[in-house]
Amino acid sequence: MAQRPGGGQGPRTERLENARIAYITDKISLTPDQAQRFWPLFNEFTDKRRELRKQTKMGLRGQDFTAMSDKDIRAALDQQFKLRQSEINLEKEYVDRFQKVITLRQVAQLLQAERDFTKALIQRLDNGRASGPVRGQD
Repeated sequence: MAQRPGGGQGPRTERLENARIAYITDKISLTPDQAQRFWPLFNEFTDKRRELRKQTKMGLRGQDFTAMSDKDIRAALDQQFKLRQSEINLEKEYVDRFQKVITLRQVAQLLQAERDFTKALIQRLDNGRASGPVRGQD
C-alpha cells in the first residue's frame, strides 16, 4: 500500500524508505484505511518536492560568480527564490489535500515526524551508524 513504484536505487534506499514509512505511520497513527489513501498522495508530494529541491541545488552549483555580471547573478538568485517559493506553495497545496485524507492534527504530526526522522537520520550518519534503517525514537 505504501510501496513506491519503481522502488529505490538499491537495498539501502529501500530500507531507508521502509523505515521512513514505518516511522511516519507510527507517529501520525494512520488507520489502515487512511494509510491506503494517504501514501499514494504523500508519495506524489514527495516526488514533486524532491524534483524542486533537485532544481534548487543545481541552480547555483558550480556557478562562477566572479565571472558573472550583476544582472546574471540577480537572475540566478531570483530563480532560487522562485524555486523555494514553489516548494512552499507545493507544501501548502498538499497540506490542504492531506486534510481530505487525514485529520489536521495528523497533518501537523506528519510535518513534525518528517523533521524528526531527518534529524534522527543525520544524527545516525554523524555517529557513523548509518548501516541500518532508523527505528522509531521519541
